[in-house]
Order: sequence, then structure tokens, then C-alpha cells
Amino acid sequence: MTVYPMLVDAPEALARLHAGTALLIDVREAGEVARAAFDAPNVVSMPLSEFERRHNELPHGRELIMACASGARSFQAMQYLVHHGWPHVSNLQGGMGVWRTHGLPVKT
Repeated sequence: MTVYPMLVDAPEALARLHAGTALLIDVREAGEVARAAFDAPNVVSMPLSEFERRHNELPHGRELIMACASGARSFQAMQYLVHHGWPHVSNLQGGMGVWRTHGLPVKT
């Protein structure tokens, strides 16, 4: 069984998204996503305010990288999924803030 690290840095996350091996789950609220969205393939928006109700929409057999603005809300979402049996969950280290610091693509 593959052990997934709790944290994934932004360049590695982007590589996994482009390779199709992971989904990025953006738990920021709609207004935040409207201002700046991750411009990458395999991104799913699921606001934390809807997460408990909608988390069963997420696949069990795929790596999920949770993301938010700074990493705190996505860490909560990651813990929730792990607690509920999702085996392949990581957190985007530093969230959108670090993603932008790396100069990675963003839709505004």
C-alpha cells in the first residue's frame, strides 16, 4: 500500500494534476475561487461549507490533494476524509498563497 505524505508542495501537486494521478479539491468558498482559481487540470471546487454534505462525491481510489488559501481549511478537510476512510489524501502545503508564490498558473 502506498503511504501518502500529509503535505505536497505546489510544484509536485501541479505535476500530479497534469499527469492525471491526482485531483485537487479546492475547499475555498465560491467568492474566493471567483477572484483566483487554480488554473490546472483535475481541479474540483467543493467549498468547506458544503464539504460534510458533499464529501461522498469524491472518489476513494484516487489521490486527493486538498487545497485552500493557506492550508488550514484544507487540512481540516483532509483530516475529515482520512477519518472517514479515504486512503489517499494529502494537503497542498501553503495553499493558493504558496501556489502563487511559485508562479504557478491562476485564473483571475
